[in-house]
Amino acid sequence: MAMICIDKEDWTGCFVWLIVCFVIDGLDGTFARLAKVEEVLPYMDGKTIDFVIDFATYALIPAFFFYKADMVTEGLMMPTLAVILLSSAIYYGKKGMVEDGQYFIGFPVLWNFVVFYQFFIFHNNQTLNFVSVLFFGLLHFVPLKFAYPSRTKRFFWFHLFFSIVGVGGALVGLLRFPEYHPWTDICAIVGAIYFSCFAVADTFRKPITKST
Repeated sequence: MAMICIDKEDWTGCFVWLIVCFVIDGLDGTFARLAKVEEVLPYMDGKTIDFVIDFATYALIPAFFFYKADMVTEGLMMPTLAVILLSSAIYYGKKGMVEDGQYFIGFPVLWNFVVFYQFFIFHNNQTLNFVSVLFFGLLHFVPLKFAYPSRTKRFFWFHLFFSIVGVGGALVGLLRFPEYHPWTDICAIVGAIYFSCFAVADTFRKPITKST
């Protein structure tokens, strides 16, 4: 549905569907565990299916949006798309991509959010779009610990709250687009700042050692 919206240049509709995908992605593992899928279907590997869907949702479709919306100049378009798709593919191939089931090591493949902020929030020019793609492509391989909101044990409720604030603000802003409501942008930005700051703080946090 998101790709059909892109083809029709329905930019808002595309991201409404991508947010729906994001919510489903946050809940599907919980439902799978409740349904004991590993016991009922032991010959199926849900993680492999998840990777296929995630690559489409978080890399391929945002790249298609980026292309159709002419977000960089024609000369830079193919190199920029190559950065998005190749860095994502390599990131998914890394061993230890997720640590202890709680952290993504390196910026996770979330190009849907990168493109959303570029297009709807900051309205970047084409040069800044190109530079920011290079930045986030490299950030995949910088060993910062980004919280896995639906799995993390530390600060779970804080992560959940700021996820709702950020994604909720983004969704309301999209549904009201092209009307401008500053508070929806603020909510989306607050969510992004929270997880960015938490990643830096948690990466350099010294482990607590018990005294003997």
